[in-house]
Amino acid sequence: MLLRLPKIKEGYTTVTDMNGTGADMLMDIGIQKILAGKTVEFSDSEKETAFLLLEGAATFQWEGKKILAERKSLLDEGPSVLHVSKNTKVKISAGSDVELLIQKTDNEKEFASKFYTPDDCVNGIFGDGVWDNTARRTVRTVFDLSNAPYSNMVMGEIINYPGKWSSYIPHGHDQPEVYYYRFEREEGFGAAFIGEETFKIVDNSALCIPGGPTHPQAAAPGYPMWYCWMIRHLDGNPWDKRVSDPRYEWLLEDDVKIWSPK
Repeated sequence: MLLRLPKIKEGYTTVTDMNGTGADMLMDIGIQKILAGKTVEFSDSEKETAFLLLEGAATFQWEGKKILAERKSLLDEGPSVLHVSKNTKVKISAGSDVELLIQKTDNEKEFASKFYTPDDCVNGIFGDGVWDNTARRTVRTVFDLSNAPYSNMVMGEIINYPGKWSSYIPHGHDQPEVYYYRFEREEGFGAAFIGEETFKIVDNSALCIPGGPTHPQAAAPGYPMWYCWMIRHLDGNPWDKRVSDPRYEWLLEDDVKIWSPK
């Protein structure tokens, strides 16, 4: 399911709701905009929460700690994320207009809060040197099962370079996933595929991906496509790997020939 969100205004804009739109994603996801000089407080008695800074200068306060983070570019700067368990009070103050992507889900466990700086995140280049670099992209992982086994969520970012592909070769997994997209220019666009369905992706849109189908992506030439990927672990079945469509696994062979002259 593709969601095209309204223009982001002050306050909270819902992307998915565990009791409403995108309920089968099993996550509450939304965009919080805080105007310069204002402060918003957060606390949830049942859900863990991750706050990803999208833009602006924000002061995060929780459990007696205080950190100032700033982000001017989704493409050139890595993510800053505060991840807390239920029953944790968080206060975020905006030094300039701030936008946050907030991801939440049920979690009975209480765990130590963690503030991830760009240096804490795993940065990788996928698809380098294969298929004429047509699927070369940057993948940033903030937290997953390996570094946050107590969490019921996964969060990361991808930079889909202009004219190239990501989430490739086509793969799927049992767990639901949400992609939230941004483009630097309002006319920027890309394409997303869920199984046999195709969707046109634009700025400030989101894709709800049910467990099972493959979901490769592509960006139009001239338009880098940034997106945040968020996965909900299933009880007894956490996400820890991609399951490739076997029809495309031949592309993973060493020195694969993708063009056979006749």
